[in-house]
Amino acid sequence: MNKLERIRQEEKEYHDYCYDNYKLFEKGSWLNRPVRTVMELVPILSGLQDIQILDLGCGVGRNSIPLAQAFIEQGVEIDCVDFLDSALEKLEQYSKEFEVLDHITPINADISTYEIKEDAYDLIVAVSSLEHADSVESLRTVLQRMEKGTRNGGVNCLIVNSEVTETDLETQTPLEALIEINMNTNDMSKLLKNSYPNWEILKAVINPLSFKIVRNLRPVLLTTNAITYVVMKKSV
Repeated sequence: MNKLERIRQEEKEYHDYCYDNYKLFEKGSWLNRPVRTVMELVPILSGLQDIQILDLGCGVGRNSIPLAQAFIEQGVEIDCVDFLDSALEKLEQYSKEFEVLDHITPINADISTYEIKEDAYDLIVAVSSLEHADSVESLRTVLQRMEKGTRNGGVNCLIVNSEVTETDLETQTPLEALIEINMNTNDMSKLLKNSYPNWEILKAVINPLSFKIVRNLRPVLLTTNAITYVVMKKSV
């Protein structure tokens, strides 16, 4: 098993554990509510009809389901991409539970290779997913596809982790950060900015975060500089 395969296996085990032990929108984990920055975009798109959304790394629908609920009266279709079967199975289950199944399309794919239709989306969301592309070159390609896949006046909402560290909480031993792309914060910020020339920046902030995760049934402290980058494609 090479390094990428090992990282992907660890990701699968961690997310499977979360999805089995925590319920969407219930307190106790990061699944308890949608990302605030994502939901702040609802008023920006509120004047549109038949809204098209792409959620890259959708998980179990933490953001997709609230977006579907928010735009259900206007007409909305959300393409939800994830490479974990467990995530998409839960997404379908929760979509039924929250009565938005007809507005959600689960897609089993790796974002590194997923082809985004050009000029197709009013909103593309990528929360804690782009750093899981299989290489920096793949990440650049994904960003190019996102840029081309957005309609004039559309928005891309990115939250990307950088400078990630992991520490065993029981022994305080530093661990290898199990993430595919672990870039310097400044370098990642520059890459995001350069990927969207001439777009209007709606939000650009960096937040140092730390939280507990589980690796091999052991508590681990993960720290990161989370980059929030929200941009709008200017109408031509």
